[in-house]
Amino acid sequence: HVQLVESGGGSVQAGGSLRPSCVVSEYTHHMNCLGWFRQAPGKKREGVAAIDSDGAASYADSVKGRFTVSRDNAKSTLYLQMDSLKPEDTAVYYCAVATGVVCGLESHWYDYWGRGTQVTVS
Repeated sequence: HVQLVESGGGSVQAGGSLRPSCVVSEYTHHMNCLGWFRQAPGKKREGVAAIDSDGAASYADSVKGRFTVSRDNAKSTLYLQMDSLKPEDTAVYYCAVATGVVCGLESHWYDYWGRGTQVTVS
């Protein structure tokens, strides 16, 4: 049974940094795409960043140049380095796994989801 567990969220001041991580149990090489999504109160869930098994990454325009997604397959772990944080980055951040060939920021491509970690920027 695949489980995703996020950690590393928290509260920071604007301009600060956080690095949430996500451990994937039952990780296999079929898990081509790993992604980060976020949902702020009263808003729809949106894709933030995704990375495929070759290391190719994609980002939402709102985080380009500030966020960096990475993965460590040996540790079955996904990371999101978030720098220059803004109050509008406040949200619950979710990691997700897609087993198909497509990798990107559309949530319907993803098969497994974590429960989320809160990020608050003031």
